[in-house]
Amino acid sequence: MSQMSTLRLTIRVKPGASRARVAGSYGEPPALVVAVHAQPVDGQANAAVIESLASALGVRRADITVVAGHTGRTKIIEIHCDDSDQIQDRIAVLLAN
Repeated sequence: MSQMSTLRLTIRVKPGASRARVAGSYGEPPALVVAVHAQPVDGQANAAVIESLASALGVRRADITVVAGHTGRTKIIEIHCDDSDQIQDRIAVLLAN
C-alpha cells in the first residue's frame, strides 16, 4: 500500500491572462507561474489555478489546496500525491519552460 505524500509549492498567479498555461518561473527562489483566464473575483482565479495545476501535474483537483496567499498573486499550495518524485520531476520541467 502506498503512502500519501504532501508537497508544498510556491506559485505566482497571472489572472486575466489571454492564454492559460502553467510554465516558467518568477523571482528567487523561483515560483511556478500559473496564468489563468479567470479574474481575481470571488475566488474564480483560485479555482482556475487549482484546475490548471491539477491538469499540468496529473493529479485530482481535490489533491490541491491553497494554504497561503488566497487573495494575493503569490500563493503556497499543497499537493497530496502518491508519487512525490514524479510530481517534483513535472514541477522541475514546468519551471524550466
